[in-house]
Amino acid sequence: MKTLEITYKDEYAIIQMNRGKVNAINAEMVAELRETFKSIAANDKVKGVILSGQPHYFSAGLDLIELFQYDKNQIENFFSSFGTLYLELVQFKKPFISAITGYSPAGGCVLAVASDNRYMADGDKYVIGLNEVAVNIQISQNLTEVYAFWMGDGLASRYILEGKLLTGKEAVSAGLVDELVPLENVLERAEKQMRLYMKADQQIWINTKAKIRKHLLEKLDADGKNSLKEAAELWWKPEIRAKMKAYVESFSGKKK
Repeated sequence: MKTLEITYKDEYAIIQMNRGKVNAINAEMVAELRETFKSIAANDKVKGVILSGQPHYFSAGLDLIELFQYDKNQIENFFSSFGTLYLELVQFKKPFISAITGYSPAGGCVLAVASDNRYMADGDKYVIGLNEVAVNIQISQNLTEVYAFWMGDGLASRYILEGKLLTGKEAVSAGLVDELVPLENVLERAEKQMRLYMKADQQIWINTKAKIRKHLLEKLDADGKNSLKEAAELWWKPEIRAKMKAYVESFSGKKK
């Protein structure tokens, strides 16, 4: 694995995203996340998963600098693969907890909202949320449904249309994040919750999660092809490309 580090404990696994300082999501990371979660799903010895990031960054979202260079076929494949990863995470049967170690906007939030619990680093500078509208990326119907699952239809609708990024305190208040803890204790808090889940009969726990998510899963587009095709097509809209180019050039300049 080039973008992930995996640690196996007695009954669960910790997947740490490890791609540069900010864990920007590209095609390689999506492929490795899909492969890892599929492997864990099929492994009876691993009863749960914690997904974490690096200090100050869970994931800054999609790697727009790399994605901007993709051709039409690559972009179509990326959105299809990322959308499929999201559905696989939402449908993941075993306990799945996110240890949000800092910033988690857009794509980072996409990964986090699929989990059963989210523990986030306490700090005014850390934000989380689906700000796709604000950064000119088409959000999928499947993603709006899960946001509303945690926050309620009204609040999710307002925040999505606004492209709002929430502070940790706002995220807790909205029901998006379970609890804020000091950065150095985020993973520890996630492991504490995982060990609690490990005490339950695994089949009963899995059955109960399925019941809780039953109505949510029934609302989801099983393959999400229409939304993903829409996102891929809008990616090439001239006005959006111009804004994306300006962002990429600005960000690239800051790195020099």
